[in-house]
Amino acid sequence: MLSRSSRRSVVADMALSEAQRTRYSRQLLMPEIGPKGQEKLLASKVLVIGAGGLGSPAALYLGAAGVGTIGLADSDAVDLSNLQRQILHSTETLGIPKVESAAGRLRGLNPDVRVEAHQVFVDGENIDALIAPYDFILECTDSFDAKALINDACVRGGKPFCHGAVIRFYGQMMTVLPGKSACYRCAFPQVPDPEKAPDARKLGVLGAVPGVIGCLQALEAIKYLTGAGELLTDRLLTFDALDMEFQSVALKRRNDCAACAGR
Repeated sequence: MLSRSSRRSVVADMALSEAQRTRYSRQLLMPEIGPKGQEKLLASKVLVIGAGGLGSPAALYLGAAGVGTIGLADSDAVDLSNLQRQILHSTETLGIPKVESAAGRLRGLNPDVRVEAHQVFVDGENIDALIAPYDFILECTDSFDAKALINDACVRGGKPFCHGAVIRFYGQMMTVLPGKSACYRCAFPQVPDPEKAPDARKLGVLGAVPGVIGCLQALEAIKYLTGAGELLTDRLLTFDALDMEFQSVALKRRNDCAACAGR
């Protein structure tokens, strides 16, 4: 895992083309990114696990920003009920695997982006190999078991990642730097019983809410890759769309954490 200072020292061995200077012109104007930051983005690899409500806006903004390689991991096909919030997909891609639908959309958005489609159900057998080639992971799943699984693998493999979750009008997110900041299990030590856990399929979700959280997850990835700003570490950011309020809850690493204690 790269430290923030070492991330700033990594410069991709490439020069921006005229088309790229035009495409990314608004980013190049900002000293926090500039040409060197853009080169880092183009040389970076981000894995989005879950090509649904959170993964859709996250992947779109990563692609638009010029992240050179975007991995997409999801085992589902596009369903009509997805389209209220999963903006990577369309009526024309109903029935198509989500990773294929998403890959087509991203390639059409930005030909600079290489899309790696992983049509798999992420589990304990494949998670370590899946995350290994990537610089940053976005956890965009809708299962508590999957969130804990991804957290544990990222902590074990030293992979920085950003967690996101939504239900009804509410969302939350946090960024984890393994070995340096609190992890998902530090905040949520117990994985709830699936029969009793909040479930958007039963309780609903307003489509714009995962749009907000997914965009912020993409922003965290871009900040990490370029070294811009401060990351959302040791904090849980919550969003209440009904009252239009964000709150930041301080977190600490737990000495008894099942995932990161002793690391």
